[in-house]
Amino acid sequence: MKRKRVLLWLGASLLAVVVVSLLVLNALLQPMKREASEHLIRIEDGDTLAKVADRLESEGVLRSASAALFVLKIRRQPMDVRSGTFAVDASLRGDEILRRLTQAQPIRQMVLIREGLWAEEIARLLEEKRVCSAEEFLRLVGEPSRFEGDVEFPLPEDSLEGYLFPDTYDLPPLLGAERSIRRMLKAFEAKVYKPLGRPKESELRRWVIIGSLIELEAMHDVERRKISGVIANRLAKGMPLQIDATVLYALKEKRRLKNSDYRVESEYNTYQILGLPPGPICSPGVASIRAAANPERHDYLYYVARPDGYHAFATTYAEHLRNVRMRNAGTLK
Repeated sequence: MKRKRVLLWLGASLLAVVVVSLLVLNALLQPMKREASEHLIRIEDGDTLAKVADRLESEGVLRSASAALFVLKIRRQPMDVRSGTFAVDASLRGDEILRRLTQAQPIRQMVLIREGLWAEEIARLLEEKRVCSAEEFLRLVGEPSRFEGDVEFPLPEDSLEGYLFPDTYDLPPLLGAERSIRRMLKAFEAKVYKPLGRPKESELRRWVIIGSLIELEAMHDVERRKISGVIANRLAKGMPLQIDATVLYALKEKRRLKNSDYRVESEYNTYQILGLPPGPICSPGVASIRAAANPERHDYLYYVARPDGYHAFATTYAEHLRNVRMRNAGTLK
């Protein structure tokens, strides 16, 4: 009788332990959020599910990484994860979050980097898309040596402005600035450097600088080589280029210029300096860089924009002033 009571007591105790354990386990699996709440996580090559679970716990998505992993193991669920960026719902149970991660496909996010953007504008765009912080991106743009082993073409010493090739990229959230920049430099190498015959460093640098000027001056492809010819002619004659886009770059603002703006002291202000600015003023596209490498031969030294985005070109200053007056009067066709 006594032995029977002992067995009953042991059985009851064991049952109590099991019940309490299940209650504790259930509590540790409860969602961290009551309502649907997206949380992004970046999984790198070689990361295990256990490592990912620990990160989710530290980031407040899982109550207990070990509890969630335990449930998957006893259920013999798959434990492999892909690399990439993933979205998890913090309103789900911990084991369900991990189960879905093992089956999920990484997020794809197509981001258009338009021709003519400053590095600062690209940085803000990527921050808006949650790819990286603008601060991190601009810091690495100022460290070209960081990427010397990644590409074949000679990188500038001070800044990657102008070499961040404009294109559409798959840049998922949390990808990071370094990977994003590397992809842009690889695209520059494939679509500019190699097709142009692997030009020498000084030649490439000159084409990228002039290409950046053309990019912000020409609205239509048909005029790019003609504008390139004007730049070449003015440089040959020792005339200041007087390109408004360089003033805006010096001011770090994109707005309508005032007369006083043209006097801003900057090595980029081509109203105040002779020759080319020290570096590119935007990310030029292939057409502009090709135009820089192959300017049209003519005698034009001036141009003024028409209402349709095309330009009226002139060989003399008197002719140019006439075009300006007609433009201001609305009679320039």
